[in-house]
Amino acid sequence: MAPLLQVKNLGVEFATRQGHLRALDDVSFDIHAGEIVGMVGESGAGKSLTGAALIGLVEPPGRVCAGDIFFDGQRIAARDGAAQQRLRGRHIGAVFQDPLTALDPLYTIGRQLTETLRTHLPLSAAQAEERAIELLEQVGIPGAAQRLSQYPHQFSGGMRQRVAIALALAPQPRLIVADEPTTALDVSLQAQIIALLKRLCREQGTAILLITHDMGVVAEACDRVVVLYAGRVAETGPVRNVLLQPAHPYTAGLMAALPSLDADRERLQPITGVMPRPGAVPAGCAFHPRCPHAFARCQAERPPLLAAGGSRAACWLHADDQRHPA
Repeated sequence: MAPLLQVKNLGVEFATRQGHLRALDDVSFDIHAGEIVGMVGESGAGKSLTGAALIGLVEPPGRVCAGDIFFDGQRIAARDGAAQQRLRGRHIGAVFQDPLTALDPLYTIGRQLTETLRTHLPLSAAQAEERAIELLEQVGIPGAAQRLSQYPHQFSGGMRQRVAIALALAPQPRLIVADEPTTALDVSLQAQIIALLKRLCREQGTAILLITHDMGVVAEACDRVVVLYAGRVAETGPVRNVLLQPAHPYTAGLMAALPSLDADRERLQPITGVMPRPGAVPAGCAFHPRCPHAFARCQAERPPLLAAGGSRAACWLHADDQRHPA
């Protein structure tokens, strides 16, 4: 079955006084219907920028400078502005880390939901209100009918995030880009939001790109994972393979930096150094200045994604003609 979303060699750059800085470089991945794909990496790796590129929210001085995005076999960038807006509003939804960015504080929750429904679906006012109540119930908001008349500030943080998800679900999208949807929530609410996203995939066949820095969320919710480093894909594959047997030293470093109840160790193992800024990415493998396994080839040649057991990793350690450091 063909993927619902195909991202091929995506590049995003920003114009500055010093020239054009490449923030995303040759990013490729797929998402199938009914699948949750996680995207992880340190702050600045390009996770949120990737999500913004998918939903057309890269604004000047940034621009998509390379690659293609295909949705259901059709190239998104080939459509005119109005067609892109209809596609992204109707078939591609978005959930952001701060629900207040998606909710208008001057309008009731009911008005925001019904206007979204009537914009994208052929519904009467009464049908839209009935559907709005169903959506709030679906995301677990008690007393849904009574809460339609309330404003965003009258909801708790967790409830606002549920409303934001209901708003994203209103047009019945086939793909949802969820950018850190659980970061501002406590652990119990995180679990409820993750369960809701998994239920959407299972019952409605919705595809989800889940952008997060939390490996626990990835392990619990995702089918596959894409690890980004300095705007490039470092590793990708099924969650179980990537998390239990990381093939890229960066992924291994992320896992080693996580606390564990099972591991008998006194200190965590942080990754030394910092991620390079756009415009200062070193030649060869972007991770080589921080990598404990780097050798000469890593400094000179940029590795492609290579087969590495159950995943694929952009690391010369997995090349057929690999050379180990002396």
